[in-house]
Amino acid sequence: MSESKRIFFKRLYFCCSNLQQLRYFLELAYNGKNYFGYQIQPNQISVQEVIEDRLSKILRKKISIVGAGRTDSGVHAKKMFIHFDYEDELSVDLIKKLNSFLPKDIAAYRLFLMDDEAHARFDATSRSYNYFISPFKDPFAFDSAWIFNRELDVEKMNEAAKLLIKQGDFGSFAKLHTDVKTNICDVREAFWRKNENGQLIFQITADRFLRNMVRAIVGTLVEVGLGRISIHDFEEIIEQKQRSSAGASAPAQGLYLVDVQYPKELFKNEFK
Repeated sequence: MSESKRIFFKRLYFCCSNLQQLRYFLELAYNGKNYFGYQIQPNQISVQEVIEDRLSKILRKKISIVGAGRTDSGVHAKKMFIHFDYEDELSVDLIKKLNSFLPKDIAAYRLFLMDDEAHARFDATSRSYNYFISPFKDPFAFDSAWIFNRELDVEKMNEAAKLLIKQGDFGSFAKLHTDVKTNICDVREAFWRKNENGQLIFQITADRFLRNMVRAIVGTLVEVGLGRISIHDFEEIIEQKQRSSAGASAPAQGLYLVDVQYPKELFKNEFK
């Protein structure tokens, strides 16, 4: 090979290996019933695995994604964001193609071109969850809510929930033996309400959540609603920072990730 050809191919390799990668955010939703959580698990089906597989097939290259959070097995998401990188400019056609490839329990909604360093997990400024309790037997809600037909004192549960609104250590509601470095969270809202179907909904928003945190909080607030523990007891549980102090976790099927917020300046364009 001549020297000129060597230089040409060297330059070509350099250019190809340094192609500008574009950062994309994808908004999606999923029913978590059939998945062992969002994050890839050995020998188990996950939401992340399915989405990476479908995107890789459509874009004809290996695509790795990063999610805004890691929902547990059986937990749902009405609004989740993921990010991935791709060298070419995409269009709204990707949403149509992806939805035709995805199973019926995962849906892609919106595609955004982002700031080059935007991160779906670390740049999120808040996350919101809803937990649904159905107070009566409902054949259409058994896999989407906690069927719980005992009377609850919602007023006391809301009074206790107010104690959660602070920046503090929520170790009492964290799953044990995880790899987190801190249990500090900034909880910005926490309250119960009823919807038009008579379901009880717990809404909570924070900058971040610990593993199993929302389900542990719900389970403990239900103990307050049943009169098994007092509001003062609930306050002490928070202060003790020990998982063994709190109540049992509520079932997974009632929990939904419903919102994730980011700084507006990270969004360059939404493809429509």
